[in-house]
Amino acid sequence: MNKCDQCIVRQLSSLKALNKEEIIKLANSKTTYKVKKGEALFEEGEVTNGVFCVKDGVGKLSKLSANGKDQIVKLVKSGELLGQRSMISNEPANLTAKAIADMEVCFIPKTEIINFFNSNNQFSLNMMQSVCEDLKESENEKIALVQKTVKQRLAETLLHLHSEFGEDADKTLKVQLTREELAGIIGTATESCIRLLSDFNKLGLIELVGKKIMLKDVRSLKKLADN
Repeated sequence: MNKCDQCIVRQLSSLKALNKEEIIKLANSKTTYKVKKGEALFEEGEVTNGVFCVKDGVGKLSKLSANGKDQIVKLVKSGELLGQRSMISNEPANLTAKAIADMEVCFIPKTEIINFFNSNNQFSLNMMQSVCEDLKESENEKIALVQKTVKQRLAETLLHLHSEFGEDADKTLKVQLTREELAGIIGTATESCIRLLSDFNKLGLIELVGKKIMLKDVRSLKKLADN
């Protein structure tokens, strides 16, 4: 069954509710492929006709703003499913999904997912809960944009990147975002983001190693993010 039963996506997502027979059907219907850094899994407005399982790598979900800037909504890693909401609502994708590091993904056709929906109540419940969690996360981020300063949001984002994705052997953040991408996450201009990073560097909160970022004072960053 091509190790679908042992896959991290199954262990961490709504797919964990599938039984052995359903896992075999899943393995026979899925398509596995590589996505290079910078390539899109799907674009905003595209009909996906299924869901994507992230087996390895890191990607971003983003939306093009009215002024033409790419607003990053969420970063995704191994173990996550993409495209659930648009598949359930039968609408085109509301976001664009791109790899920010090489990815390996599996695509499961909508027809197979709908079959699981109809035959497995726990799977249906798990997927609906997952969609609701994504909506809750989106709401919390909107509130943060209003209630927190750009400096607080930057500190919070750096801490999130560290806790969720870890660091490289040189102690810099494993996920390397461009300054423009980082600015898109915290909702500010690229120039402002660069200036704030420089301020954090001078304060000893972080160290800028070329284009990489190393967190030097996590405690102070947490204090800044929470105040």
